Amino acid sequence: MKRLLFAFVLLATVGQHAFAESLNVMTWNIRLNTPSDGINAWPNRKDWVAEIVIKNKVDIAGFQEVLIEQLEDLKARLSEMDVYGVGRDDGKNAGEFTPIFFRKERFELLEESTFWLSTTPDKTASKGWDAALPRIASWVKLKDRQTGAVFYVMNTHFDHRGKQARAESAKLLLKQMREQVVDHPVILMGDFNTMPDSPPYDTLIGKGTQARPVYHDAYKHSVQKPAGPDSTWNGFKAIIPQRRIDFIFTTKTVKVERFQTLDDQRDGRFPSDHLPIVTELEIPQK
Repeated sequence: MKRLLFAFVLLATVGQHAFAESLNVMTWNIRLNTPSDGINAWPNRKDWVAEIVIKNKVDIAGFQEVLIEQLEDLKARLSEMDVYGVGRDDGKNAGEFTPIFFRKERFELLEESTFWLSTTPDKTASKGWDAALPRIASWVKLKDRQTGAVFYVMNTHFDHRGKQARAESAKLLLKQMREQVVDHPVILMGDFNTMPDSPPYDTLIGKGTQARPVYHDAYKHSVQKPAGPDSTWNGFKAIIPQRRIDFIFTTKTVKVERFQTLDDQRDGRFPSDHLPIVTELEIPQK
């Protein structure tokens, strides 16, 4: 009887541990591959970028400004991860991607899709409102093989010039979430080209509405005090204080254990003109 009781307690403990198994999620604008960056051009940074992902034991990563050759470079260096993404210019390989990488052994890919940030989100390469360029959001539906949890990850990059485009893109993300990404927790990440307390940010968190908060800013909801700079922008020169334009948002049932903005440097150089964010999250089971 004692052996049976011990076995039951052991199984219960293992089950609780599996449910509480956390995962590390990263978002990072890695800067497109352009020779005009000189010493900071992608060929001089690609190994470093991959090293940072590996060093931080990232389980899921959303990157922005990724061209097809950069995608292939990352796939080769992050061989334990699978990836979904499409180019914004043709829905295939042309233009920038907002790809989502995830560990092959841990996650099962259930669904994947991309939409354009415009009034015609299903139209390939459509440009929205006053945006300078076509913009996209890519998402995956994943199942955690360790815990059985099913959740969505969405990665996006808002326009850098269009003020109206950023405001409307935030509204579109909420609309898409309510219509397509339902009944499961959501992680939303990306380069939003906007600051906290701006109209797009306020839309995403539900500020000023009667509705409950839609998304929680992981920076503000971390159990542990956020670590690292209060900015995600350096322009390859220096970290600009209080310039937080890259975010990880979650729906309310996702627990944010830890939040860190990484500031790796070598000889005064940065691995990108943006700083990466890494969060430790717990996803509840359905």
